[in-house]
Amino acid sequence: MATAAASRDDLRKELTCPICLEYYTEPVILRCGHNFCRFCISMSWDENGGDHGYQCPECRSVFNNRTFTKNYLVQNLVSKMDDLERLSSVPRPAKPLKMDGKCELHGEELKLYCQMDEEAICVVCRESRVHRNHEVAPVSEVAHDMKAELQLRLMNLSRFRSQCLRVIAADERTKNDVRMKKKRLKDKVEADVGALVQFLLDERDSLLDSLDAEEAAALATLDDKLDSVKAEAAVVERHVAEVHAHASGDTTFQSLCKTFEEVVHGNLPEVEPADSPTEFTDFSGPFQLIMWKKMMHVLHTMPQNLTLDPDTAHPNLLISDYDTKVEEVRSRNQPELDPPARFTRFCGVLATAQYCGGQHYWEVDVRDKGVWYLGVTTQGSKRKGFISLTPAAGYWSLCLQDRLYATGTDGRVLVADYWNSPRVGVYLDYDRGLLSFYDAVTMKLLYVFNTCFHQPVYPLFSPGKNDPGSRLRICHYY
Repeated sequence: MATAAASRDDLRKELTCPICLEYYTEPVILRCGHNFCRFCISMSWDENGGDHGYQCPECRSVFNNRTFTKNYLVQNLVSKMDDLERLSSVPRPAKPLKMDGKCELHGEELKLYCQMDEEAICVVCRESRVHRNHEVAPVSEVAHDMKAELQLRLMNLSRFRSQCLRVIAADERTKNDVRMKKKRLKDKVEADVGALVQFLLDERDSLLDSLDAEEAAALATLDDKLDSVKAEAAVVERHVAEVHAHASGDTTFQSLCKTFEEVVHGNLPEVEPADSPTEFTDFSGPFQLIMWKKMMHVLHTMPQNLTLDPDTAHPNLLISDYDTKVEEVRSRNQPELDPPARFTRFCGVLATAQYCGGQHYWEVDVRDKGVWYLGVTTQGSKRKGFISLTPAAGYWSLCLQDRLYATGTDGRVLVADYWNSPRVGVYLDYDRGLLSFYDAVTMKLLYVFNTCFHQPVYPLFSPGKNDPGSRLRICHYY
């Protein structure tokens, strides 16, 4: 009997999952030969598996994929072991349910569970009036059902925990990206603004040095003039003293003759106050405007002087002012040629400039204009007949029609209800796929297209339809 019991204990150990320490449930075998419950090994890999593979909890063998095979032999042995234990009344090993005590009323062990009152009761309570008609079950069965429900809930909790960990990792990466972007932009702001500040400081120092040099030259001229006048004044003072001495009779005749010759026959020079040798004319201009003009040549992105391409203009558009102004006219022009780039229905015109990289900025005068379109279009976009001013068709634009709109992929996007600025600024960062629009007076950002340009693009202009007499004009600053 002792040998049989020992053999049964050994068999029970062999049929016990090393993770949950209970009999195998849906046992599976790994390629390394070790067995586990299907749920237990799945939960273990959910928690500890990943990019570095999946390990066997027993021998630590690493597998690239989550692969295992159902072990029917172990499953059959577990079933037979259950039958043997039921026949021999040997309780199946399970985690004992810890009871806090006995029934306070009857002193019996709490072996039953009342489903209605949701409390553990004893066999005497079961026959009492309080629980006589209630549905009760053995505490062991209820505990088993609770464990099964907890196992299912544990799987959901494990999945949710894994999802939370993934979200936390993603959010941490996003936080780091935000910090890095902010640092790059901070460095760029400090570099760009620092370059402008240094330029202004250098210009200030240069102007002050020139001013000091001109002052020194003027003062040197005046000093020479003062020295000459002072020398003449000294000679006169000497003559005055000699005349007073001769008048009092304290000198000789020879000295009198000498003084007479110098004073009477000598010529007195003309002495006049000196005119200012300089008016500092080089420093009388508008310093801020001069600095602004010079500063434009040190900017990374400066306003560009675009010109319109008449070969792309709609026949109802008039190009003038050295190809910088466009307006709608009622009389239709009939061009001799109809090049592929010419608009035939949309009243638009392109600039001659073509961009396939870099950063570019231009400004357009739209004062007193009730309708206009501004933006860019790709080299291969449609120009004939009806065109869709959408990014999918190769057009990125901002338009004014009562209100300010941007034309996106899903239709118009309202930008502002009111517009009264005389100029619009357009900034193109081709390499980053950004097209931004600004109020060019306040430099307030109006709208940004974030895209990816696959073709060269041209600046796009349109004064709209049914608005004759008003015009768009490209601003030139140098």
